[in-house]
Amino acid sequence: MRAQLGDQLVVEGPATGATRRDGEIVGLHHEDGTPPYDVRWSDTGEVTLVFPGPDAHVNHIAHAAAGGPDAPAQPSPRAGGGQPSPRPGGTPNPGDIGRRVAAERARQGLTRAETARRAGMAPDYLAYLEEQPADPTAASLINLAAALGTSAAALRGGGVDAPPGRGRALAHPRLLNLGPDECRALLSTHGVGRVAVSTPDGPAVVPVNYEVVDGAIVFRTAPEAVPARAVGAEVAFEVDHVDEALSRGWSVLAVGPARVVTEPDAVRELAERAHTRPWAGGEREMWVSIDPARLTGRRISPAEQ
Repeated sequence: MRAQLGDQLVVEGPATGATRRDGEIVGLHHEDGTPPYDVRWSDTGEVTLVFPGPDAHVNHIAHAAAGGPDAPAQPSPRAGGGQPSPRPGGTPNPGDIGRRVAAERARQGLTRAETARRAGMAPDYLAYLEEQPADPTAASLINLAAALGTSAAALRGGGVDAPPGRGRALAHPRLLNLGPDECRALLSTHGVGRVAVSTPDGPAVVPVNYEVVDGAIVFRTAPEAVPARAVGAEVAFEVDHVDEALSRGWSVLAVGPARVVTEPDAVRELAERAHTRPWAGGEREMWVSIDPARLTGRRISPAEQ
């Protein structure tokens, strides 16, 4: 039996395949991943030293994406300290929970060792959570939230339905102007942007699913819809991204003339290259193209970056 930090230890009941107890492996005592393990039990939240018997097996839940369910354990330091060995891929690739934990810890000026002590877990397991796309148990998340003075829901991103930008600002933010090349690169990620148009009732800003094709911003709409009023006018198109976990973000503004695409071959090519259909649904087969004459952008990041 071999395991990695974050794996699940399952102890089966008398009936074959029936789970009697399970927990998250939060500490290793041998570099090759062999028992014993420090296990945080899901039913009590307590951490105990476990020597698994024949009725126990390991589920490699946290590492399935990297190496499959039967991926062998990678060497890891003892649970008492040190940094975890690199996981498959070689470089840190944190998940959303890990980024939120690391950001909150940095805001409070806490070291990993102090945070781990408060949460009752091994420092190397906390390092693993912050550097890999892990899925900690509810008990581990609750303990981490208590150690950081926040809530488990916040660490899981429970505020995703709230308006963006309600989190705390960076301690030392820096506002940077983006060059045209970086603006084009950010625009080209496609997704949802906002087009500003004039209507009989005044200015309007509406979201649209868009693509970037040969440098032009294109989106589908209906002839009677508000975004269709962009045709024949100079309009503004904005796209942005807000990272609530790290209190940073960027925005790009494109200004230029808009036209309707009518050439059959061009329409067919746009339809074939589209990544998704408009989220609003309905018949939206009118393609509008904006040729950016001016690109500007800004980014908020920590002062040290």
